[in-house]
Amino acid sequence: MELLKFEEMHLNDEILRAVKDMGFETASPIQSKAIPVVLEGKDIIGQAQTGTGKTASFGIPLLQKVNPELKKLQAIVLCPTRELAIQVADELRKLAKYMHGVKSLPVYGGQDIVSQIRGLKGGTQIVIGTPGRVLDHMRRKTIKLDNISTVVLDEADEMLNMGFREDIETVLSAISDDRQTLLFSATMPKPIMEIAKTYLKKPEVIKVVKKELTVNNIEQKYYVVKNDDKQEAIARLLDVYSPKLSLVFCNTKKQVDELAEELKNRGFFAEGLHGDLKQIQRDRVMGAFRNGSTQILVATDVAARGIDVDDVEAVFNYDVPQDDENYVHRIGRTGRAGRDGRAFTLISGRDIFKLKDIMSYCKTTIERDRIPTRTDVLKIKMDKVIDDMKNTMENDSMDEIITYLSEKLKNEDIVPEKAIASLMKLSIDSISESEEDINYREIKRNTESFDYDRKNRRNDRRDNIGRGHDRQRKGMAKLFINIGKSQNVRPGDILGAITGETSVPGREIGSIDMYDKYTFVEVPVRYVDEIVYSMKKKKIKGKNINIETANGRKHKK
Repeated sequence: MELLKFEEMHLNDEILRAVKDMGFETASPIQSKAIPVVLEGKDIIGQAQTGTGKTASFGIPLLQKVNPELKKLQAIVLCPTRELAIQVADELRKLAKYMHGVKSLPVYGGQDIVSQIRGLKGGTQIVIGTPGRVLDHMRRKTIKLDNISTVVLDEADEMLNMGFREDIETVLSAISDDRQTLLFSATMPKPIMEIAKTYLKKPEVIKVVKKELTVNNIEQKYYVVKNDDKQEAIARLLDVYSPKLSLVFCNTKKQVDELAEELKNRGFFAEGLHGDLKQIQRDRVMGAFRNGSTQILVATDVAARGIDVDDVEAVFNYDVPQDDENYVHRIGRTGRAGRDGRAFTLISGRDIFKLKDIMSYCKTTIERDRIPTRTDVLKIKMDKVIDDMKNTMENDSMDEIITYLSEKLKNEDIVPEKAIASLMKLSIDSISESEEDINYREIKRNTESFDYDRKNRRNDRRDNIGRGHDRQRKGMAKLFINIGKSQNVRPGDILGAITGETSVPGREIGSIDMYDKYTFVEVPVRYVDEIVYSMKKKKIKGKNINIETANGRKHKK
């Protein structure tokens, strides 16, 4: 498609000036398609992923429409996470840099609600918030709906995955029907289309097709290693490629904490980010990553939502993502703004089958590579020291030092080559003393088992058919939760709570059997520890819960 220049969109001079300051001249594909339609006042369904310029697609027309003279709320943007709400608010502030009298405010849980109320009373025209906190303000009457003309649902599929459907519908139902509604989502599952059919008026569908979302400028590789060798493998890859900024994705919060601590112990500037951190900690970690004082951010998928940093040079999948789309979301955080990027994935054991699914989904080939050996890392580190030495030799005067060293080495009878080697050893960071090649030697066995596994998947599915209501499927376990129908809890609330707090994709959760005072949930065995750990002290619909393995508990009607 033909991309538009921002000057061709009849935007306010103030917005054009801000866009120019941000370094943009030509609109991205989603911006070229969406902005003119939104400016016409139409509802839209925009299918676009993070990193496509989606925020400006609704942010620019939102600011174009806002009335700076009216010191009342005129637009609401709903986001799934605090991080994304902050990111969107920051983008809107940049775009409104020269628009005097226009105020936007992020509102989200974990932040002092009193300061939010103060900001809302100060004449805020645009609110960017998570569904729960927006509803809280609506109930307190601190968000007034009388003058709202536009509602944006950003990353709507993720909000549904996190169990916010009821909250979204409550917000939309409370706002005047003559509003403009803009829905953006990376995927279009049935629930999204149901919301669109109910709450949008003759929406125009705007889709960035896959070829416009390609990642041709991202070098993708995978490495087969044993689980026990993953930390060493990541450390060696970081040593060899030495990215200025990098993201490392783990599937569990526990893994994030362990890996971040290990990397720090090895001398890397690393920090972890996940949902258990308090907001002040999350803000500190993200601030350090954006300014470069933290070079490696270890995160879960949910915590990484809203991270939009252009200078990320490499993405590492410490764990293979359970969802194919999450792979695309992850690696799309490198190779931004026309830069080249790198994406590295560690796989162990049967992860090889999941990787094949990802390659099929992405219609791409991910090349296998070998983890650098200890000798490889040593040589690269020595080359860097030598380069630094050359630079010093060319730019600094060292006559006094040379005179002293010559006499000292002669008097001490020290061979110069040995002296240089000793200094080199002292200057190089510690490297694992293990000479063992950590590349996984059992890949051949796993690859040979692929045909056998594929042949027997049919048998596994057939064996599962007809099992009784109380019998567990192979590879699944049942969890007991101490709330049920009598607390007005629905299966969707349970599903949303689990997927929102863990790395478990919703599609992998099995049956959810609800009774008056408790619920049984079927989940893959490999996720049991993560779910029980992550759901401790959590609430579902405001109610404290206890979650544990079923351990033979009997179902009672």
